[in-house]
Amino acid sequence: MPDLAPSGPAGEPGAQMTHREVLEALSGLLLAMFVAMLSSTVVSNALPSIVADLEGSQTGYTWVVVATLLTMTATTPIWGKLADLFSQKVLVQSALVIFSIGSLAAGLAPTMGTLIAARAFQGLGVGGLTALVQVVIASMVSPRERGRYAGYIGSVFALATVSGPLIGGVLVDTLGWRWCFFVGLPVAALAFVVLQKTLHLPTIKRETHIDYLGATLIMSGVSVLLVWVSLAGNEFDWVSTTSVGLVAVGALLLAAAIYVELRVAREPIIPMYLFRDRTTALSTIASVLVGLAMFGSTVYLSQYFQLARGMSPTHAGLMSIAMVGGLLVASIVSGRLITRTGRWKRFLVGGMTLVVIGLSLLSTIDRETNLAVVGAFMCVLGLGLGSTMQNLVLAVQNNTAHADMGAASSLVAFFRSIGGSVGVAALGAVLANQVSTSVTEGLAALGIPASEKTGSSIPDLDTLPEPIRLVFEGAFGDATAHLFLVAMPFAVAALICVALIKEVPLRETVLRDDELSVEVQAELHFTEPVLGEPDRLAHQESDGHGR
Repeated sequence: MPDLAPSGPAGEPGAQMTHREVLEALSGLLLAMFVAMLSSTVVSNALPSIVADLEGSQTGYTWVVVATLLTMTATTPIWGKLADLFSQKVLVQSALVIFSIGSLAAGLAPTMGTLIAARAFQGLGVGGLTALVQVVIASMVSPRERGRYAGYIGSVFALATVSGPLIGGVLVDTLGWRWCFFVGLPVAALAFVVLQKTLHLPTIKRETHIDYLGATLIMSGVSVLLVWVSLAGNEFDWVSTTSVGLVAVGALLLAAAIYVELRVAREPIIPMYLFRDRTTALSTIASVLVGLAMFGSTVYLSQYFQLARGMSPTHAGLMSIAMVGGLLVASIVSGRLITRTGRWKRFLVGGMTLVVIGLSLLSTIDRETNLAVVGAFMCVLGLGLGSTMQNLVLAVQNNTAHADMGAASSLVAFFRSIGGSVGVAALGAVLANQVSTSVTEGLAALGIPASEKTGSSIPDLDTLPEPIRLVFEGAFGDATAHLFLVAMPFAVAALICVALIKEVPLRETVLRDDELSVEVQAELHFTEPVLGEPDRLAHQESDGHGR
């Protein structure tokens, strides 16, 4: 039986924290979440300048984003599982340190290769922060009350998303793009200190068995497939010996990972029995599709504003306010209403419907579309995303035993990141190919011969003659709209998934009913073993949570 030793104001395991205690602990967590979000948003408007300065290509542009997503994705379930085994506070602080080292290295990077490697290391920390913030909040607040705090999370998400591009744009226009990586370091240091002072959770002490083999296989399999998705179509053909080899290796590694998780690991990184729950399974599939549609399309909006509309990085950052404003309003309002009513499915269905509508509207834009119209379309998409992302995690946490909270919470983030990584890589390849073709044809129409690399490079529009600049602007405008069109079917599939989820009213305790008796036994120092997987599943089936 684990020795559950309360170490802070939360009191005994399973006890409810007061609103003030939650807010104090939440302050450091929100700072950690802010710095994780800032790492991606602050660099978005700087990417064209970075790639031009380091003499990179469209593929390099994509990989500066994909490198972070790849390592974040591959390590998210590992962080989540570690949260079920070790001190969550120490893990969050460790993720902050890793993130800071990666940020410093990225800011000092002399070449594209070094920058991409630093971004990959930075992603290790971002993966920890992404997974652990949700896990810690789930340890402090019941699902019913969690909506009350969703507004704070949504506000931080919106603040980082709005301020990031603005800060990045100002830094690029004044101090230089390297400061986009340095700017998060003070925030990370502050988050570390605040967490040390305010975050106090019960510490679980029990024998642990870390699944090193499963973790390695998962990371390797996901990485190989992401490398294939991002390079196919540019470095080699989609249908080629190289493609077949990469897909085969990736599939074999993931198949081996599944076998290890099912048959070998004593403490699997991804407990496969979680997928027996209908809500978890459907939410996971929806998370992949949402990640693909959201990250895969919106990450290139900054490029659209700068390269198709000729905006400065600062101006491009201002344009993101439309989407983030919608996201902020939707996350706060939906969170409050969910806490009041205990019902959440209507917000998932309504949110995904708005995502589909928003993507379909954005698929009609080009280099001449009125900016107010583009902003309105982005607002619709933001409203949909704000009603969807946090609530998918909430639905899963509501059905999950507290002992599996870290693994289950990170599961949703993991598969959303997989979708995002695949979306950024695959749609980046589509964008590069379409831009290259359009630029080559446009230059040929002007009687200008185009080299093999002309269409795949990121141009400095200010240095180009007017006719050539218009060719590039038109190519990037049309290609960006095409990305939203490609992303739309995946959003439709996600809508179908959330419509099939069976709604379970949100519980009002941190622990499930079947776990309360176990915690009482722990406090009385009973010698029986903790509920294992079969027992936990039996309880799930008996109380209606196993589906």
